[in-house]
Amino acid sequence: MKFIKQTSFLIVMLILTVSFSQCSTAQKLQKTAPTEFGDVYCQTWVAGIKGGGSGINIFIPVMDKSIQLDSVYFRGKATKLEVNSGETPIYIGRFKTEFNQQEDIIMSSDSNEEYANQLREKAVEIPFELKDDECVISYIKDEKTLYYKIINVQQKQPLNYPSASPKNNLINN
Repeated sequence: MKFIKQTSFLIVMLILTVSFSQCSTAQKLQKTAPTEFGDVYCQTWVAGIKGGGSGINIFIPVMDKSIQLDSVYFRGKATKLEVNSGETPIYIGRFKTEFNQQEDIIMSSDSNEEYANQLREKAVEIPFELKDDECVISYIKDEKTLYYKIINVQQKQPLNYPSASPKNNLINN
């Protein structure tokens, strides 16, 4: 009986030790911003044709050109950032959403015909708990990946792309 109690105690302690060690591997957020950010905002979009896709883009203007942002975590998703260089560099994160995606799935007894089917993207579990108006950016400093949370991400009006451009754009004088 004493052996069972000791074994049970050791197993419980082992489980507790392992669970607490997981906490130490969580990503730590930096308290100071790596650069000054402009007005960070997001904007949803929907293509004007069926199956044309939809998504949400997040725009992160930075004032310092020497900083290099890597990724963004936003609304339960993560993506690499693209940079639109200009006078003020703007980093853009692009996320696809489920709405209005192409649904051409080929079902056949011949597996070769199903070869063109696209695999669904695997959901990535992000290591941060964020509100809808918060994002976390990752950046590299001294060969180390660091993280910073940006709050108050503004939601702009959605972009609804038309299905076709107008035939006559000319202004009559």
